[in-house]
Amino acid sequence: MTKADVKSYAKHGDLIALVAGKEEIALSEGGESVWLEVIKKMDEVYADLIGYEADLERKNGELEAARNFIQSVIASVSDVLIVCDERGAILQVNPAFEELAGRGEAELKGASVAALFVEQDEARAAAIVAGQARDPTSVELCFRTSNGPSDLMAINCSPLFDSGGRRAGAVFTGRPIGELRRAYEALHRAHVDLQQAQSRLVEQEKMASLGRLVAGVAHELNNPISFVYGNIHTLDRYRKAIAAYLETIHAGASAQERDKLRRASGIDAILADLEPLIDGTLEGAVRISEIVKNLRRLSFSTKAPREAVSLSKVVETAAQWASRSKKAKAKIVTRLEPELYASGQSGQIHSVLVNLIDNALDAVREAESPLVTITMRGEGDAAIVAVADNGKGVPEALRGRIFEPFFTTKAVGEGTGLGLWISYSIAHEHGGSIEYDAPPEGGARFTLRLPRATDGAGRA
Repeated sequence: MTKADVKSYAKHGDLIALVAGKEEIALSEGGESVWLEVIKKMDEVYADLIGYEADLERKNGELEAARNFIQSVIASVSDVLIVCDERGAILQVNPAFEELAGRGEAELKGASVAALFVEQDEARAAAIVAGQARDPTSVELCFRTSNGPSDLMAINCSPLFDSGGRRAGAVFTGRPIGELRRAYEALHRAHVDLQQAQSRLVEQEKMASLGRLVAGVAHELNNPISFVYGNIHTLDRYRKAIAAYLETIHAGASAQERDKLRRASGIDAILADLEPLIDGTLEGAVRISEIVKNLRRLSFSTKAPREAVSLSKVVETAAQWASRSKKAKAKIVTRLEPELYASGQSGQIHSVLVNLIDNALDAVREAESPLVTITMRGEGDAAIVAVADNGKGVPEALRGRIFEPFFTTKAVGEGTGLGLWISYSIAHEHGGSIEYDAPPEGGARFTLRLPRATDGAGRA
């Protein structure tokens, strides 16, 4: 019953006394109307009392239901819960803490909360209870249990305030962090395994790209090597003819015999052919040397220093190698700017361009007149290379996923979905970007933007 209810009852009690007084007056005066008024007032007062009683019972029921609900919630919480007053005396604990401590709530009530912790943590717990901070405090402590010290617990201590906003104690909640640490370690191991798997897939994609490059390099090397090989055989045949001619001369042959052997061996033709033959052989050797130099520059290492890269040379090499490896029948049209340079690592830029051209060649395999166009331009501080094709393009619903790892529109076994993702990462590591758009004439266009650089002579 509230104070308001008591006052209400007192008020109506006075009214009853007043009514009784009036009743005596009415009876003494014989006023029948006054008597009826008294009875009416008494009925009203009684009805009010019945209403107050019903309201009080309803509120008591709601209060009991709320209390039971709170108790059930506290009992179902798996974290330990301890409530203490401002002196550190325990007011309430939940079943989770009873189970941990091995003692019931009746035994724990009134005990010092600091005494629940192991000896080395008692002082810290007491200081937290005695503290005046209004904000929660988080610490890692151990409780005393019937089986010895508990596992390390993550304890959160929050101040408890009364209805007037004054500090009335503290509330301790906590849970073992051993389980959390095990979960974190498992998550960390899974993360490491995922990174390793990702690295292996990236390396596999690099090896696949390297395989495509090797096919193109093999073709590029085959021409000058075959040329040099054939010239060497011709030179060896010339050497034998010249050696036989000199041997005849040294043997003292007559002038007539020497002339006859000279004509028969074609010495004059051999001497005339030696210079272009040697020049051609040297040209083939120089070509092989250039290809080897390009191979040495094609490194995936991120530690290589950045330099001014001639994009026209890289584009030419990338186009040749991609077309050779694909044995593509598509026409590749290039519009190059020899004086355009980008800042970066030539090997990585080369791998990006090979991948873009390779994808373009795949896209036009079924086109009637397959065409791949590569254009270059400078735009402010950016060096731009655009690779466009006249294939089917990418459906609009899939364009937002083009640069996602493992996403590919190719058939199973034809792509891992990592090529564009790796290229995208390389471009961003260089401070640039790769963008996709669909030209009005159809097909697809990938635009590579890289920081612009100057060559050794200071030209942009």
